[in-house]
Amino acid sequence: MQAEVHTRRLVRERAVRRCEYCRFHEEDLPLWPFHLDHVVAAQHAGTDDPANLAWACQRCNLCKGTNLSAIDPDSAQVVRLFDPRSDRWEEHFGMEKDRIAGLTPVGRATTWLLQMNSAARMELRTELLALGRWPAEKV
Repeated sequence: MQAEVHTRRLVRERAVRRCEYCRFHEEDLPLWPFHLDHVVAAQHAGTDDPANLAWACQRCNLCKGTNLSAIDPDSAQVVRLFDPRSDRWEEHFGMEKDRIAGLTPVGRATTWLLQMNSAARMELRTELLALGRWPAEKV
């Protein structure tokens, strides 16, 4: 139990309390606890090692599930998902005001699968933008 608490704290602090996928901060989503996401799920031989864990908001974690890939909406090709442990966010995503834009097939597929631009998410980003709290600083 103590090791689990330590791992959770380590992953949370490493992510600066932000979802490593959509970049929302915990304080912007106070009603929904953030999750330890297995980048590679246990059913695909993923481990509980911090090198395989990401800090994820509830929505990103639930939308991702055990998926390792998704379809790039532009090319209709199956591509791997964004891996916060080995990929750089800025290489795969960009911000267009309140919208996260996928810049690569990986970014587009991840944005689509995780529903990063749902109406509610874009509305919250618009509010945060007006408050000067968006875009989030780099993680």
